[in-house]
Amino acid sequence: MTKVAIRRALISVYDKTGLAELAAALHTAGTQIVSTGSTAAAITAAGVPVTPVEQLTGFPECLDGRVKTLHPAVHAGLLADLARESHRAQLAELGIEPFDLLVSSLYPFEQTVASGADPAQCVEQIDIGGPAMIRAAAKNHATVAVVTAAADYPDVIAAARGGGFTLEQRRRLAAKAYARTAAYDAAVASWFASAYAPDEVAAQSGWPDVTAGAWTRKDVLRYGENPHQRAALYVRAGASADAGIATAEQLHGKAMSYNNYVDADAARRAAFGFSEPCVAIMKHANPCGIALGRDLADAHAKAHACDPVSAFGGVIAANGIVTAKMAEQVAEIFTEVIIAPDFEPGALDILTRKKNQRLLRCAPPPPGPATDWRPVSGGLLLQTADSGAEPADFAASWELKAGPVASEETLADLEFAWRACRAVKSNAILLAAGRASTGIGMGQVNRVDSCRLAVTRAGELAAESVAASDAFFPFADGLQILADAGVRAIAEPGGSVRDDEVIAAAEAAGITLYFTGIRHFYH
Repeated sequence: MTKVAIRRALISVYDKTGLAELAAALHTAGTQIVSTGSTAAAITAAGVPVTPVEQLTGFPECLDGRVKTLHPAVHAGLLADLARESHRAQLAELGIEPFDLLVSSLYPFEQTVASGADPAQCVEQIDIGGPAMIRAAAKNHATVAVVTAAADYPDVIAAARGGGFTLEQRRRLAAKAYARTAAYDAAVASWFASAYAPDEVAAQSGWPDVTAGAWTRKDVLRYGENPHQRAALYVRAGASADAGIATAEQLHGKAMSYNNYVDADAARRAAFGFSEPCVAIMKHANPCGIALGRDLADAHAKAHACDPVSAFGGVIAANGIVTAKMAEQVAEIFTEVIIAPDFEPGALDILTRKKNQRLLRCAPPPPGPATDWRPVSGGLLLQTADSGAEPADFAASWELKAGPVASEETLADLEFAWRACRAVKSNAILLAAGRASTGIGMGQVNRVDSCRLAVTRAGELAAESVAASDAFFPFADGLQILADAGVRAIAEPGGSVRDDEVIAAAEAAGITLYFTGIRHFYH
C-alpha cells in the first residue's frame, strides 16, 4: 500500500521522554511541527523549529491550559478525509492544512489517583483535548498516523526517514490509540464511581456502582492448562512494574506457561505474606511446603523437607534476595520457576546453568488494600484480598478454649501455621513445627479427609506438630484425627453450632485449642 509521507505533525505530550530526539528527527526529515504549550517550549529548547498551535487557531491558550487544541483548525486538519474532493476543497476554502501525524500522551490521571491526591487534583488531571485529538486521528487513520507512547518513537523516526507509514501500520497505531483512550476513560469512570459514591449502595458498601478496566496483551502462550487450549497473558493498562507476576521481569529460562503463571502467583501470595525469611514451594496452586527460617537457605531446606516428592517440578517463591547458598540447594532439585524480589550474582551464576529454569524478579506487593477479581460466567466477582496482614500481636486476640496456655514456642508455631494456611486451598489443614509445615491437607470436600491427608503426609512429625484449620470443625471427628496423631495444639476460627463438642474433644485429648475468630477460606 502507498505510504503517506509525514509532511506535517502535531505534537502535544505530557510525557517529554524522547521528545527532543523525535522532534529533531522529524525536522531533519522535512516535517513541519506544530505543538502546544510546554511541548512547544521543550522542542524550541532542543533547537528545533516549531509552530505554536495558537498561530493556527488565532486563539491563545486559556483557562489554565484547559483549552488549547479544541478548535476546527486543529480537528479539521486531523479529520479531513483526503480521499474526498469535498473535504480537500473545504480545507482549501478555510485555509487549513491537514496533518499526517499526531503524537499525543495524556495527562497522568491514573498516576495522580494512585498517589493519593485529593479529588480536585485528580479532576484537574483528566485530559480533554488529548483524547479528542487521539480519537480524531485514529478515526482518520486512512491518512493520519497516531502515536500515544514514547516506546513507538523509533518507529516514527524510521517512518519519517522512509517515506511514511503504510496503511497497515496506521491501522495498528489506531488500534493502540483507541486502547489507550479506552483504558483512560475506564480509569476515570471507575474513579468517579468510587470517589463520589453516586448511589446509595456504593455509599453504604464502599463498592462503586461501576468498575471498568482495559487489558493489554503482553504475550501469547504456547497453550493453556492443557495443550488443546489456547492462552494469552494480558496486563491491566497502566499497571506498574510491581503489580505482580504478570509484570515480573524474567531473568532466565524458557517462556512461562499458563500453569507456570497460576502456580507462580499462588507461590508469591504464600511467601510474600511473611516479613521473616520465607520460602514456599507450590504445585498446582497448593503448597507442598512453606517455612520460615534464619535465612532463605534455611527456610528452603525446611519447606522442601515437608514433601520432597511433590516438590519435584514445583514452583518456588522466596520473599527476599536469593543467595548462592539457597541456589545451591535449589540446583539439586528440578524446579520449573523461581520467584524472588532479586537474586545475588552468585545465585544467578548457579541457577542459570539450567537453560530452561525460569527465574522471575518480582517485587513484593505494594502496601495498602488490594482487590481480588474473579471472572464468573456472565459477570465478575470482586472482594478485598485476604492478605494475611494481621497485626504483629494478632494472636493476643485469640480465645483459649481448651487445654493449657501455649508456650512461647508453641504459640510461634501456631501463628505461623495460621498465617500459612491462607495459602492452602480449602478445606485446609496445615501442620507445622519449628515454623515450617510438616503436613498439609488441601482442597478436600470435607475437613475430615483434609485432616487425614495432613497427618499422613506429616507421618511421625505429626506428634511434634501444631495444626491450623482455615475454617471451623463442623464436628469433633476432624479434631479427633489430629489428636490421635499426637498434634499438641490447634488454631481454628470457631463459630460452629457444635463448638462445644469440638472443645470437649480437645479437653479430653489434653490439646490446646484456640479460636481465632477469623476464617481463611481460599477457593
